[in-house]
Amino acid sequence: MNTDYSVLIDKQTWTFIERTNDFYPPDAVDLTIEEQRDVYVSMCRAFHAGYPAGISSADTSIETDAHRIPIRVYLKKGSEPKAICLYFHGGGFVVGGLDSHDDVCAELCEATGFHVMSVDYRLAPEHAHPAAFEDCLFVFEHIAEASDLPIVLCGDSAGGNLAAAIAHHLRGHEHAPIGQVLIYPALGGKADEGSYLIHARAPMLTTRDVHYYAEVRSGDRDWSRDPRFAPLSDSDFSALPATIVISAECDPLSDDGRCYCERIMAAGGKASWRNEPGLVHGYLRARHSVGRAGASFRRICKAVQALGLNGWPVSL
Repeated sequence: MNTDYSVLIDKQTWTFIERTNDFYPPDAVDLTIEEQRDVYVSMCRAFHAGYPAGISSADTSIETDAHRIPIRVYLKKGSEPKAICLYFHGGGFVVGGLDSHDDVCAELCEATGFHVMSVDYRLAPEHAHPAAFEDCLFVFEHIAEASDLPIVLCGDSAGGNLAAAIAHHLRGHEHAPIGQVLIYPALGGKADEGSYLIHARAPMLTTRDVHYYAEVRSGDRDWSRDPRFAPLSDSDFSALPATIVISAECDPLSDDGRCYCERIMAAGGKASWRNEPGLVHGYLRARHSVGRAGASFRRICKAVQALGLNGWPVSL
């Protein structure tokens, strides 16, 4: 299906796409895993915007019986945090880490005043599913036991998948998250309909890319009915935390956000979906150069802050 992106996408966004492709080409899935990681690191460094004034971070780790999970904690000087934002980075479960979304987390901390904690979960293919999920769950449980502050889950792309999977897993738990903000999340939607067809060849992420990352993460097993792998496969959407999903219009994953929120609301829960017009997957890195992306990032920060303060509805 042919979609006219020359109409949907504005000049600022095209400039961002072209700059990204200078580092991370559209056919990146044809590179080796190490090559993909090298170009992703270079791209993220080029887009790093630094920290806002008054924001600091410190690296630490949480020990499991078998390995350590690195985390980075962001603090705002002079602020008494009222909540914790636990952030899971994107990258298709294959690339990314504490540095890839470092400035995003710093700005999220500045905007909300919350403690922001970023998780360096294990990556595929070295660590197939459910390794990433288990790391993120372990960190959440450790933090929930150590702090009385409410926790908001937040993540982009693959990280949005992990946040939703944890929310489903902890449904009804004493230390369940108070809310979740999912940014262009990959939730395991039907890849033969809707946005997966309309935006199959979208800039920044194609449907082929989505299939590739899911296959690498799966470790050659069929996890499609496992909500830890594909939250949309769950049969129960009741009792989930208040949920905000912000998708990009020009993204094969956009319908994942719509379907997810519809199912939560059908089950009597609180959910709101916004599909950002003309934006593409990965637009968080464009928040300082693209007007639409900057406005969306401000909405994301507002949503995290509102959910952390137990606010609903959230006006975006």
